[in-house]
Amino acid sequence: QVQLVESGGGLVQPGGSLRLSCAASGSIFRIAAMGWYRQAPGKQRELVADITSSGSTNYADSVKGRFTISRDNAKNTVYLQMNSLKPEDTAVYYCNARVTQPFGLGTREYWGQGTQVTVSS
Repeated sequence: QVQLVESGGGLVQPGGSLRLSCAASGSIFRIAAMGWYRQAPGKQRELVADITSSGSTNYADSVKGRFTISRDNAKNTVYLQMNSLKPEDTAVYYCNARVTQPFGLGTREYWGQGTQVTVSS
């Protein structure tokens, strides 16, 4: 199994910044992609941003220009730098990893437990 440990959430005022971190450990052959999802109360979980092993990134329209996702492959860690935070960004943020298994066993998906981000004045 793969364990994802998230950190960096908290309470911040509108316009402030936070950086989320997610470190993957366990039975990892190759991480195809890592990303961040979020879920606000009463809403569906949505993709915030993800990044592939080659460095390609994808962002939700609502966070483009404000959030930046990055990876440290040596540490199996993904980061989400969140700037110009808005109250609408308030949600539980979940780390996600797609891990490629050896010998043609396919790709498995793993989730962190989530970290709360609250943007409020």
